Parts: sequence; structure tokens; C-alpha cells
Amino acid sequence: MMEKMIIGRYVPGDSVLHRMDPRAKILFIFGFICIVFLANNALTYGILGIFTLGALLLSKLPVRFILGGLKPILWIILFTFLLHIFFTKEGEVLLDLKWFAIHEEGLRQGIFISLRFFYLILITSLLTLTTSPITITDGLETLLNPLRKIKFPVHELALMMSISLRFIPTLMEETDKIMKAQIARGAEFTSGPIKDRLQAIVPLLIPLFVSAFKRAEDLATAMEARGYQGGEGRTKYRLLSWKGRDTMVIIVLLVLTGLLIVFRG
Repeated sequence: MMEKMIIGRYVPGDSVLHRMDPRAKILFIFGFICIVFLANNALTYGILGIFTLGALLLSKLPVRFILGGLKPILWIILFTFLLHIFFTKEGEVLLDLKWFAIHEEGLRQGIFISLRFFYLILITSLLTLTTSPITITDGLETLLNPLRKIKFPVHELALMMSISLRFIPTLMEETDKIMKAQIARGAEFTSGPIKDRLQAIVPLLIPLFVSAFKRAEDLATAMEARGYQGGEGRTKYRLLSWKGRDTMVIIVLLVLTGLLIVFRG
């Protein structure tokens, strides 16, 4: 399952989202993360849902591929939903058992918070799916350029964030390989008491850390062999170009913000 995880992956394509300037996509992502908290009723969450579906269709990526890649995250969303169901005791009682009761506000908050997580994860995943790591680096570096005046290491920060995103699917694939090797040796990760499952994770973490450090060392050696000495004096092979469609996505963000404010309960 982990080898299908989409977070941090890049899928080449020729969709509208693929052709957009990375700066516009990054600005939109930060804006969306802020305005998603404006939604507080069924109508505003429905507006966010329609917009998220539209963005998914514009990416021209298979819906089954994206939803399948989000399966590991769905467990976190389900856990969040159950927390609200069990611990929010406000509103009318919808189901009353001797040991458990579901309240109206608990169900409402569970659904809304789960949808909020889902929208955020899906929209941010579209950024990495439609933008190559090097392009994300260029976009971040350009947006953070004003910080150079205070001697902030803009290029290094952008490169570090890009490498971190790129390492997510790599580490997931490595984890999956190690898990399969451990299972072949008799380890159990999906059955038995929770204590035994936690103990089985320890032999998984040690080789994973060793592999991560080895990959980091190989990357550092490769960068050094190519003469990398930071961003000072470096030129770019591909220059970013802001176009009309990039301005349009910022306008769409402003319209979406206005709709959420107007229909907010």
C-alpha cells in the first residue's frame, strides 16, 4: 500500500495545473490553507468540495489513482472523526446506548473536521503531483527573494524543502520493502495485541533510519561531486513566466474567499 502513496510524488502531464507558474500554485495553496477554516456549515463545505473536485478534474490525473494514494491518510481522517464522535457531548442525542452515545454536535464536528482534513490533503497533494521538485524549488526561492536583504538563506531553505518533499515517497517505498522483508521472516504488523505490534515496529525503524542516512549521504556526495556550493551566483536553465492563467487562479482564490465569508453561518 505504501508504494502507492502520492504525497511528494510528481506525475508528468500537460494539464492546466501542470502548465501553471509554481509561484501561483504555492500562493494559492497557502491561501487555501487559511480560508478552509472559514467554512463552518454544510453550504460552505459544499462550496469547498465543488472547488476541490474541479481542481482534481483540471489536473487530468486519474481519480482512482489519487484516492488510492490517499488511503494511508484516510485512517488519520477516520481517527479524527471517531474522536469527535466519542468525546463531543453537545447537542441532541442521536443514538443512546448504555456505554456510548452519539450527539448531534459530535457527528457534525466529526464530519466537518474530517472534510477539512481531506480537502487540505488533496489540494496540497495536487501541488506536488503537478509540479516537479526543481520547479517547486524555483518558485519558493523566487517568492522568498525579499528575505535575502536580511541575509536569509533563501536558496538553501527552498532546496531543503524540495528535497524533503521528494524524499517522502522514497522513504515510503523503502518502508514497504523493509516491511515485506520482515513479514517474510515471520513478523506481524497487522494482527495480535497492540503491544506486540508496537514491538514489531522497532526492527522496522532501525533499518529505515540507516537507509535514510545512507540516501542522504549519497545525495550530499553527488551534489559535492557536481560542484554545488550554494545558491550564490547560480543561474537558472528554466525561467519562470507569470501568465494570465496564473492571475486567474489568484482571482478564483479571492472569489472563493468571498463566497465562504458570505455564506458562513
